[in-house]
Amino acid sequence: MSIKIINGTNDEANYVRNKLIEFNSKQVPNGTYEEINLCLKDDKDEIIAGLNSALCWNWMEIDILWVEDDHRGQGFGRRLLEEAERIARAKNCSFIKLNTFSFQAPEFYKKYGYHEMAVIDNAPLGNKHYYYKKDLN
Repeated sequence: MSIKIINGTNDEANYVRNKLIEFNSKQVPNGTYEEINLCLKDDKDEIIAGLNSALCWNWMEIDILWVEDDHRGQGFGRRLLEEAERIARAKNCSFIKLNTFSFQAPEFYKKYGYHEMAVIDNAPLGNKHYYYKKDLN
């Protein structure tokens, strides 16, 4: 048998993700995995901001929160974050976790009650990689 490592396609990456979800669900019964992806669109139906996340067991993990440069500072990031929190609470999540970089939005998340759990220096070089959590009591 010949085994090789290749760069996987998006479909192959989804296959691997689904196999891990399947394995995890055998280890922790009554688990859940649900992607929650939100978009804000303008009157031309163009995406100006978005949030990609997943519900995992009892938490939400925000992977991406992005606002187009021309629309920053207008509350769109806040609206997406608040909607994600509303959904997480409705789905009985205990907390939300996310990560951000020093050149992105660490102060934004602190402003909305996220607390630093960890930081990695020089990731990328000259910057910091922050990990945040917010309890949903």
